[in-house]
Amino acid sequence: MSTDTNFAVLGVPAHLVTVLDGLGISTPTPIQAATLPDSIAGRDVLGRGRTGSGKTYAFLLPLLTRLSQSRRSRLARRPRAVILAPTRELVTQIDTAMAPLAKALGLTSQTIFGGVGQNPQVQGLRNGVDVIVACPGRLEDLMQQGHVILDSVEVTILDEADHMADLGFLPGVRRIMEKTPRDGQRLLFSATLDGAINVIVNKFLHQPVTHEADSAQSPVSTMSHHVLHVDNGSHLPVILDLTAAPGRKVVFTRTKHRAKKLAKQLNASGVPAVELHGNLSQGARTRNMDDFHSGRAQTLVATDIAARGIHVDDVALVIHADPPVEHKAYLHRSGRTARAGNDGTVVTMMLDEQVRDVRDLTRKAGIKPTTTRVALGHPLLTELAPGDRSYAGGLVREAAPAGSGAAAGNGSGRGSGRGRGRGGNGGAAAGGRGAASESRGSTRGAGRSGGRSGGQGSGRGRAVAQAGEGQTGGRRSGNAGSGRRGGSATVYSTSSSGGAAAFSAGTCAGSRRSR
Repeated sequence: MSTDTNFAVLGVPAHLVTVLDGLGISTPTPIQAATLPDSIAGRDVLGRGRTGSGKTYAFLLPLLTRLSQSRRSRLARRPRAVILAPTRELVTQIDTAMAPLAKALGLTSQTIFGGVGQNPQVQGLRNGVDVIVACPGRLEDLMQQGHVILDSVEVTILDEADHMADLGFLPGVRRIMEKTPRDGQRLLFSATLDGAINVIVNKFLHQPVTHEADSAQSPVSTMSHHVLHVDNGSHLPVILDLTAAPGRKVVFTRTKHRAKKLAKQLNASGVPAVELHGNLSQGARTRNMDDFHSGRAQTLVATDIAARGIHVDDVALVIHADPPVEHKAYLHRSGRTARAGNDGTVVTMMLDEQVRDVRDLTRKAGIKPTTTRVALGHPLLTELAPGDRSYAGGLVREAAPAGSGAAAGNGSGRGSGRGRGRGGNGGAAAGGRGAASESRGSTRGAGRSGGRSGGQGSGRGRAVAQAGEGQTGGRRSGNAGSGRRGGSATVYSTSSSGGAAAFSAGTCAGSRRSR
């Protein structure tokens, strides 16, 4: 790419160039420079680029440019453009990135995804929007109910198409695209392509122009790869040591249970961490990502749900606590770091019984990592994650003061899930097994939290229950008070704990866990 290339030269309108400059974005990435001239000209485009290569702006800029130049007006229930993405987090991220650009052009958008009530989405569609950013499942549901009609769509965009294929969304994507006008523009962006994606390309894209830049298979010069060969006793202490260093880290596990457990263990040892996986409600996912973005939590423990499309700035270290099963997952997980030209480090934890699998994995991924046998105290750990280790306190969601209405088990906080519980005094703390849990009152889950508290009366509401590892504060008596509780703010703090000693002992004083 020529060093004098800029967005204006590529055809981006002056209004959008000004907004980009205000966001500190002045130089197009390779995938943007390659695709923008064709997509702004109205051609169907197939763009392939690895995670973090700048695909989001590569399709947002031509989309908004073309809508602003079109003379059509928005109509109730009939959006002018559709962006499909595989996860709720990615939908929200795309809409957030689009907001300042759309505002400058007088365009509007609406997110559509499951896990939340549909009424606000339906109302937004009734008011008329230019762009909908949607997960396929909820969009199909609203289409079947007659709340959205796609016969006015001018541009259709598929983001992370390969991940939608992995999740089994392509039949729904196909049905959605069949409802859009055949003469509309289609843009498909993906890190990788396979047979299932080619079916979509061949059916819906008309003579697409293919561009590839920073593909998932291309070497990443700014990313260093290390395999840490550890025994069973060193596995968790080494992860704790790396995550206790300064800066943002993302730790990947294979299962939802492992992500939940590891986040709890890190918090127990004084390292603020949040989890992200498919078992969380939308409210919990949003709050956990807010904690990570804001820095309240320095470590995100996630399953592969976070390996695609979730953008977090300045992630210096990715840790594969569990090596992924296949090489595409390794590449997408690793793409959380070394984004937009920044340096990054990727660490894969390897037990004795995983040696062959990890070797096959890295070979298929085209990676030649440095393999080192380590234990806690090895000097390489400080090189991979520089800085003083801090075990100042895990992340805690505190119950609001008594009488404020956020009673654990029967109060109302910003939690997800509706709770039923018994108890009075409008703010009694509840105990249970597990970490601080977004609780549905007396609930069955990984830890029974907020079951019954003493006092007179009962109440219903959304609850955030505070609990520790083991049985802490199981039942407390309270004073009179009953009825429905009003919502109250969530208070965050960090809890001190015993660092590595507490980690090895398995305690969880003041940890946080969200269902």
